[in-house]
Amino acid sequence: MFDKLKEDIQTVRERDPAAKSALEILLLYPGVKAVRMYRRAHWFYLHNMRFIARYISQRAVKKTNIEIHPAAKIGKRFFIDHGTGVVVGETAEIGDDVTIYQGVTLGGTGKDTGKRHPTIGNGVMIGSGAKILGPFKVGDNSNIASGAVVLDEIPPNSTAVGVPARVVKRNGVRVDNLDQVHIPDPVAQELCRLNVKIGQLEKQLDEYRKGDTK
Repeated sequence: MFDKLKEDIQTVRERDPAAKSALEILLLYPGVKAVRMYRRAHWFYLHNMRFIARYISQRAVKKTNIEIHPAAKIGKRFFIDHGTGVVVGETAEIGDDVTIYQGVTLGGTGKDTGKRHPTIGNGVMIGSGAKILGPFKVGDNSNIASGAVVLDEIPPNSTAVGVPARVVKRNGVRVDNLDQVHIPDPVAQELCRLNVKIGQLEKQLDEYRKGDTK
């Protein structure tokens, strides 16, 4: 237990420059408190004491405004920054070294049965307000931009942006996993590409007209 607490504190120190002390992290960070309560709830859930598990998880919601279903599977060094409004569904699976921000939902679409929630790979960053909905996987080391709505599988080492989310790749190299702002916009990129193409076509048309008048 103490090893996990030390690991939780170190994880926050590494990913949150605002963290000042171990005591502050342990007592005042809602994400840390929510994960600790999830672990207790998950233990009861695995031992078929479902009511107690749900009771603990709902207590966590009241204390932290973070809802993690006790049946969800979460790996090591999971960090919820700020955390207000975070929801993790029953069949969600989260790998190691994942960071998520406030307002994130790992939810279902309402039409699936069985496995209804997403699987998040290792080293994934999910920006504030992002919604990942459905029983697919977000690949390792991927970034989900703030406000994105992800409805389909995301390959590893990718960035998803927009509503619905589109994938942007940078030659297989991931962007800085704590930067929620400086992420390329695929819509803007496509508009720029079309603008260049239109310019080329206009130039060709002008040349054709000039040749036709000679």
